[in-house]
Amino acid sequence: MTAVPAPTPTVTGPRLLAGWAADGRPDDHPAHLHRHGPLPTPSPRALVQAVEAAGLRGRGGAGFPTATKLRAVRGRVRTVVANGCEGEPASSKDAALLDCAPHLVLDGLALVADALGAAVAVLAVHDATGLQAHLTDRTDRVPVKVVEVPDRYVASQETALVRFLAGGPALPTTTRPTEGGSLVDNVETLAHLALIARYGPAWFRSVGSPDLPGTLLVTADGAVAAPGVVEVPAGTPVRAALDLAGGPTEPVQAVLGGGYGGAWLPASGVDTPLTHEAMRAAGSSLGVPTLLALPTRACGLTETAHLVRYLAGESAGQCGPCRFGLPDVSADLTAIAWATPDARPAYERLRRRLDLVTGRGACALPDGAARLARSALRVFADDLHRHLDGRPCRGAGAAPLFPGVRR
Repeated sequence: MTAVPAPTPTVTGPRLLAGWAADGRPDDHPAHLHRHGPLPTPSPRALVQAVEAAGLRGRGGAGFPTATKLRAVRGRVRTVVANGCEGEPASSKDAALLDCAPHLVLDGLALVADALGAAVAVLAVHDATGLQAHLTDRTDRVPVKVVEVPDRYVASQETALVRFLAGGPALPTTTRPTEGGSLVDNVETLAHLALIARYGPAWFRSVGSPDLPGTLLVTADGAVAAPGVVEVPAGTPVRAALDLAGGPTEPVQAVLGGGYGGAWLPASGVDTPLTHEAMRAAGSSLGVPTLLALPTRACGLTETAHLVRYLAGESAGQCGPCRFGLPDVSADLTAIAWATPDARPAYERLRRRLDLVTGRGACALPDGAARLARSALRVFADDLHRHLDGRPCRGAGAAPLFPGVRR
């Protein structure tokens, strides 16, 4: 799957992919300055106030208010990290942003480093190819160091990232990044911050929803004509985002929202707005904004079994829920998806095990796997009953459909 974005909808004023939408190519630094003007130098207080008034929420998955985060860590941070690792294999939004508008990310990183008085600025990615060249003509107070991080699902989790930057393994810990003097923000969050500093909170809020202002970079894949990244105002219905990616290529039975640790949304829910609250109320997740369209010819239980097996294999293996719980959950789901003679006992075991792995890991990986599995049991309930009776659907046991997952 390419990181090159699909065409973006018309929005008021420039947005994250404005350069690509206008010219079909990324902005170098002179073009970036011509498009957006010089980087402002607001006081730390003014920057935080502007971000708060804009209502910017983190775009890394959790959706935490950015101003609250900045205010809480001021005076406690030496290192600011722009997280562009994108360990979620279903997502390519961060790669698209760094390809198309790297200087918006670097501007946001510079603004936060200055506001917090940081001494070190890091751009963390899995693949640094081409990024170093963007730093040569910048004169930021804190020079940016580009660091390549191991390409593992959990390596981009913020505690794992900070641990790696300190010289340790890229594995999650229970120590908060700020306790080690680091602040980690997603690259899309920082790019939005750079735009807010230039155009103001009212401009930022001119699109989006009241609880999630601004735009979102959304990765669309699966049964769509033009898989890729689209930029949409937050609150855009799922259906409209899929249409921007060329629309469905065949009938769709469900959409996986929030990545491999997200949750299934039935086809009846495709008019759900893309906000954290609306997606959660519909039983799905915004998380890292991804929309994976599952065609009706596929078996949702089988695809979920593939995904949970992938998540179990990507764990850090540091705590019980991942070391023991996820492999067992994966085995139970596989027995159900393949409609083996053990399917019904596996279903009873699975229901108990999902409760046991939730909320007990050092990171959110087991919680995400359990959320995904629960949503599959709910959304594909009709198929589930047939599988438990030994009557699997035609797609049972088929190869994985989604990126990065092997049989």
